Amino acid sequence: MSFRISLSGMNAANSDLNVTSNNIANANTTGFKQSRAEFGDVFPVSAYGLSRNTIGAGVRLNQVAQQFDQGNVEFTGKALDLAISGQGFFTLSNQGSSVYSRAGNFGADRDGYVVNPSGHRLQVYLPNASGQGFDTGRMSDLQLATGDSPPRATGDVQLGSNLPADAAPPTIAPFDSADPSSYNHTTSLTVYDSLGAPHTQSLYFVKTANANEWQVHTEIDGNPVGGATTLQYSDTGALASPNPGQFTLPAYDPGNGAAPLDITVDLGDSTQYGESFGVSELVQDGHATGRLTGIEVSSTGVVSARYTNGVSNALGQVAMTNFANPQGLQPLGDNGWAETFESGQPRRGAAGNSEFGLVQGGALEASNVDLTAQLVNMITAQRNFQANAQMISTQDQITQTVINIR
Repeated sequence: MSFRISLSGMNAANSDLNVTSNNIANANTTGFKQSRAEFGDVFPVSAYGLSRNTIGAGVRLNQVAQQFDQGNVEFTGKALDLAISGQGFFTLSNQGSSVYSRAGNFGADRDGYVVNPSGHRLQVYLPNASGQGFDTGRMSDLQLATGDSPPRATGDVQLGSNLPADAAPPTIAPFDSADPSSYNHTTSLTVYDSLGAPHTQSLYFVKTANANEWQVHTEIDGNPVGGATTLQYSDTGALASPNPGQFTLPAYDPGNGAAPLDITVDLGDSTQYGESFGVSELVQDGHATGRLTGIEVSSTGVVSARYTNGVSNALGQVAMTNFANPQGLQPLGDNGWAETFESGQPRRGAAGNSEFGLVQGGALEASNVDLTAQLVNMITAQRNFQANAQMISTQDQITQTVINIR
């Protein structure tokens, strides 16, 4: 019996060494979670059950428990490297089967799908049809957009300006954009047609003889668009007419095959204060064709494609998964796990919500193996193995002594 007890101790120490060896081997494996060998003592059970004087029958390996502690987040600068800071797993698809991982070393395959080194596709929530938020009830493979961003024709122009209250009417009339003496102030901006071609829109402000009254003339590429629009300000300097400060220009044909430009000018933020002219806001909602310049991921897992025209399109939001008992997950190798009955049902959500951590783009979560602690465990397991081996040697000597009694 004593030989078997010592043998169980040697087997336990060997299992401990195996677990420690595996941890050390994966000290540099991205997203690896170290394991811990957990043991239980063994007692023989007779027909009368156990008593206080029962001698134990050795030790056995109860389980190899993985430790899902946070690993260090190391920055790599690669756009598709993702790290989870907090709880949760990346959700991956292996030809339709769900796989879960903490390793975020992703790349794109030849079809533009975001995959890990094993070819498993990263799952995301796609944007809603309205463009607001994401459909968290349905997951899909993340596929990067590789084409150009289409142009958008300018439809709205917003101008925030201040017109000097003490301005006098121009000395030259009528208005002529080629003669600076026929207007007081001017400003311009670039607008775009439906083909993405740029055009210069200029606004000319002319003080009239009436108090607090101005006229604004508009030209696109040097061509007049509509007539003068009258601006009336109150005695406190606020724009009173037109109300709420918007006027629509007649359709302008750019002459290059693009659709006519239909632009609404918003001067709601313009004022008539002081003695100087100034522009505080000058924006328009159009843009030219854009080429893909990069991919960026927000802390909430929103993956966006960024283009040269300043547009940023959301491609999806990383789908996160967590479990009531992560230690119940089944290891699949290659930094992946599968759900089991012991792990509980998967709970899905988005980064930063409820029990899920944040996503760090351009970074990877390192292995959570503490090499110093593992080397100490190795020495301890080695000593346990040697002690049990010595116990067998001692028991063998005792047995030899008994056999040699004459």
